[in-house]
Amino acid sequence: MEKREDPNDEVQELLQTLEQQTNWDGSPLVKYDGFWLPALFFRSILSFQKYFKAKDSDVILTSFPKSGTTWSKALNYSIVNRNVYAIDQSPLLTCNPHALVPPLEHDLYYLQDNPDLGNIPSPRIFSSHIPFNVLPASIRESKCKIIYLCRNPLDQFISHRHFSLKNKFQNDVVPLELDEAFDRFCQGIHSSGPFWDHMLGFWNAHLKNPEKVLFLKYEDLKEDIAFHIRKIAEFLGYPFTEEEEKQGLVEQIAKLCSFENLKNLEVNRSGYVHGVVEKSSFFRKGKVGDWTNYLTPAMAERFREIMEIKFGGTGLMFKI
Repeated sequence: MEKREDPNDEVQELLQTLEQQTNWDGSPLVKYDGFWLPALFFRSILSFQKYFKAKDSDVILTSFPKSGTTWSKALNYSIVNRNVYAIDQSPLLTCNPHALVPPLEHDLYYLQDNPDLGNIPSPRIFSSHIPFNVLPASIRESKCKIIYLCRNPLDQFISHRHFSLKNKFQNDVVPLELDEAFDRFCQGIHSSGPFWDHMLGFWNAHLKNPEKVLFLKYEDLKEDIAFHIRKIAEFLGYPFTEEEEKQGLVEQIAKLCSFENLKNLEVNRSGYVHGVVEKSSFFRKGKVGDWTNYLTPAMAERFREIMEIKFGGTGLMFKI
């Protein structure tokens, strides 16, 4: 993934005025609109903000990194396109979900400042890790649909750590040990962080306009995926018909998009996404509560106290 850069342009000048930090894995972060964003994608984030024009029929899949994004893409793509492709002919069988639902700031606007997206058939489905208040105004103000998938931050932290260590985004840097990395996480200094502001931005948007923003939890999907497939379809305006229910289409989509099935597909077992990210790294465990195998009770207690402070009175909470 070759970085586009002009050392004399306005983006570089803006960077000089913003607070900067280093993530636990050595990757540079820049503080913009109250969030720590990856410096590598800062230019593409600004381009995305400036040029993207949402259509009312668009579907924007949003999430904090490593919160079930790949699963969300597979599910939503299958739901929206179920009348285009039969299950046994789904493009998911031969294409990685990230190729079918491209990331806006990590792909489309990274490669070009203002890519031509007008020829993509409706409904267009895109993804983003951008916080709600950093999203382009056209997304927030149009009638397009936003689906936010969040995950217990402790599981997200562990998943993201494994993902980053495997892909070695900063080859010349020795990453911080787990306890130091967790300390930064608790301070909110991490990619797209602080996690509490990222989640609350979409949570509050959902409470304000539930017809516009659907807020989902990874753990709830794991508990009852069929219910949530129907819920997503209703939200997007593609409810399952009685005939589709009789055919067992909901269950077929659930099976096609299951972690085990996607992980074992040849297309996801080898190769790279964007030329640098191992496809297999998107499918590690996908389990709820895996953080207990890595974090100490003291770490969990510290996190519980943070949640009480940050999420208290909001109605948003996670089980520890």
